[in-house]
Amino acid sequence: MALAALAMTASLTVAAPQASADRQSDKPGGGHCARQSKITVPGAEMQKTACLDDLTTAGTVASGHTRAADYAGLHTPGTVNPTGVPGIQVDGYFPDTSTTNTNNGWNHDSQFVIRIPDTWNGGLVVTGAPGNRTQYANDFIWSDWVLAQGFAFASTDKGNIGVNFFDDGSAPGGSVREWNSRVTELTVATKKVLQQVRASKPRHTWMAGISNGGYLVRWQLENRPDLYDGGLDWEGTLFRADGPNLLTYLPTALKNYPSYAATGSPAAHDAMIAAGFAPGSEFLWPFHHQVYWDLTQRIYREEFDPTFDGDTKAGTPYCASGTPQCDADYDYASRPQSVKDAIRSVELTGRIRKPLITVHGTMDTLLPIGTDSDVYDRLIDDAGAGALHRYYRVADGTHTDALVPAFPDRLRPLLPCARTGFDLLTAWVEKGMAPPADATVPRPASGDLLNTCTLA
Repeated sequence: MALAALAMTASLTVAAPQASADRQSDKPGGGHCARQSKITVPGAEMQKTACLDDLTTAGTVASGHTRAADYAGLHTPGTVNPTGVPGIQVDGYFPDTSTTNTNNGWNHDSQFVIRIPDTWNGGLVVTGAPGNRTQYANDFIWSDWVLAQGFAFASTDKGNIGVNFFDDGSAPGGSVREWNSRVTELTVATKKVLQQVRASKPRHTWMAGISNGGYLVRWQLENRPDLYDGGLDWEGTLFRADGPNLLTYLPTALKNYPSYAATGSPAAHDAMIAAGFAPGSEFLWPFHHQVYWDLTQRIYREEFDPTFDGDTKAGTPYCASGTPQCDADYDYASRPQSVKDAIRSVELTGRIRKPLITVHGTMDTLLPIGTDSDVYDRLIDDAGAGALHRYYRVADGTHTDALVPAFPDRLRPLLPCARTGFDLLTAWVEKGMAPPADATVPRPASGDLLNTCTLA
């Protein structure tokens, strides 16, 4: 919140010791961490710079410049990442009134991280945190990998985090609206930081993200295409005022799954499939019922429709259908127009104006592909933007790669597919190499599925 309210607040800058910085040159690219002292993040209320011998998680976990817990569960054990990328890291925050992010001991939201490798390729990759995580959530899946290729990297916590992200003092939908503003804010600021350090704005700027981070990619390419050259959308969340959205299908799961689990009820099973959950995904339903469905429904419903349960904050966990004000009985269609208007304020339209590649797993059981990316692909086509989009449905991919070891014969990780998609995106824009046509990508019978993926 309060993107402009504290705009005149004096910036507090903390310069970390330049452990191995090249103090001999003030030229852009003149040496290890050259021109670090030139950095002033526009609009930031706090910034802390550091010269690091390794910007990847192999180095930043040990040095305290990331938090492994923030990216836990987003990749499959055995994923191989590059290491040994020296450069500058900037941590900080923009003015905000919410205080749920405790990283760096700041107790302040709207935290960000910017990383600039010594060997810069002229590109910038911007991300926003998936779920309700912090600015370091993308460090393993995106930062390590793009830094090793020479890209600068920037990520934001989106301005509010945690299971009470809705409780930041904003009107319904305001917390999600802030997500988009914070990404824009960081993108603009990081471009200026690169100009300070390298005397040049990036030649190309990309967005990449998973889940809520994928939503951010879609929104930016629809609404701020002037800032980017393209985006990689990994199973982005779809918000549509007229549906589908999280609140149109999750109540069906909460209402029907207990009956299916207890008795194998065909009617309950059919209701789940009709709501959009993929046939064949039943083996994933117990985990999602225990971990995702209930919490996700309650906190996002509170964000867009706080009056449903009166003064209660985010409902009653795991309430049985029939309990008063129970989210298992939530009926989005019957809710007041104000609820639809709140979602409309953050909805996606499909009117992308820069190239976008979407990767989504067919076994996604939190954001089912049939109620999400299949729909978004049609929206893009209906908006006349199909030539700017490639869509790869990855057989046996699910929402979180961390589930793959539990079901190695039924699931495959999506991270390598997302990375392949990013390579296709940059080649598409920079070299004019058209990506393969839209496809449902079958699971290979052999090979290193943890680290390779062909989208064709």
